[in-house]
Amino acid sequence: MTYTYNIHEAKTHLSKLLEQVRKGDEVLVAKAGKVVAKIVASSEPLKKPRQLGTAIGMGTVPADFNDPDPELEALFYNGPVFPDPPKTKRRKAKCE
Repeated sequence: MTYTYNIHEAKTHLSKLLEQVRKGDEVLVAKAGKVVAKIVASSEPLKKPRQLGTAIGMGTVPADFNDPDPELEALFYNGPVFPDPPKTKRRKAKCE
């Protein structure tokens, strides 16, 4: 069976619509009365979850990875606490 829903209804009830599709129904999504999308069941089975850790051993981390960076430390410890703000002209408020 085919059902038609507007976009707002489709967003609100997506879980229900997907259950209808799983049971074999066809769902159409319309905008201003014109069909813009069709939701149908997938013809291929869902893939099994990806296996974690498949890239183990494919890269290396340098020995000095966690060593401090002297340039960054100099900026952090010796830099200005509050850098000078950009100079802009301020207008005086007119009070009457």
